[in-house]
Amino acid sequence: MKLKDKLKDYKPLHWLYNLLHVKQLHHNKEAYSKYHVNKPLFGSISSKDFPDKKSSAWLDVNDSATAAVTKNNFQTFTADVQEQLKQWSANGFLHIKQHFSNLQIDEVNKAVDELINQKHLPVTHDNKVMYGYKHSAVIKQMMQDEGLKKLLSFILDKEVIPFQTLNFVKGSGQRAHSDSIHMTTYPLGYLIAAWIALEDIHPDSGPLFYYPGSHQLPYLLNDDFENYSTRLKLGNKQYSDYEDMTDEILKQNHFTKEVFLPKKGDVLIWHANLIHGGMPVANPALTRKSMVVHYYAKDVIKYHEITERPSLMEDE
Repeated sequence: MKLKDKLKDYKPLHWLYNLLHVKQLHHNKEAYSKYHVNKPLFGSISSKDFPDKKSSAWLDVNDSATAAVTKNNFQTFTADVQEQLKQWSANGFLHIKQHFSNLQIDEVNKAVDELINQKHLPVTHDNKVMYGYKHSAVIKQMMQDEGLKKLLSFILDKEVIPFQTLNFVKGSGQRAHSDSIHMTTYPLGYLIAAWIALEDIHPDSGPLFYYPGSHQLPYLLNDDFENYSTRLKLGNKQYSDYEDMTDEILKQNHFTKEVFLPKKGDVLIWHANLIHGGMPVANPALTRKSMVVHYYAKDVIKYHEITERPSLMEDE
């Protein structure tokens, strides 16, 4: 392991970095006070700092089959979305067909190509361009889509704010995981994701997969896979150890895998704890153009469990 990779495990370096970006941590100030977290905003934070590991999101503690219809704005959604909202507690996902127009999609694809070709943003090892919204108005416009945010806010019963965008050109091949190990909230359950198809997705391109109902599993957090940290150093477990335990949990619970083959402009919305990933790419010549946006609820503590860092949030 390279020296710089070893240094990333030491928390004081994180604290220094956070101090240099302290304005981007102010979003946690009121929530720290509300939930009695007596730590500096720039310090490390993890599930060990909280008294429980259960979601308090309203559609986690209530059955959406009956609870969703009681909200005043439930009737403002299409009949198809209403039916899927009723199944949210059971399934943990919702599929909207052709939410975005071909013109919107084509503009985003063009913007992503420009970011890559002009080397503004690199393509990561798992085939994604991160934070494209910081460099492209059309990507940011899609991220801020009012219809999408209205639906997400309904599901969480809280105002949502976007945290990041991920643009994929090829399939990621990512193993099964829950977003909540990466982007975490207290109380749990207040992250939500939207996966947008930027082309018709071919079954050989490494499409998204997910396990309906898996969001009902207990959250898998650091201590649950023995990723024990100290005051000054992160735990010594690898991310692959988390993935291995996720695979074992799936085997024990016998969830049915579903593969998502959407049309251009479709959107898949999923729960913070829904287990999902990317199928192997059977044909490397194929693209799998897509965009993921992660949204936090506005008034909760926002952090990253696996690195024990508070989330850095920019002004919208």
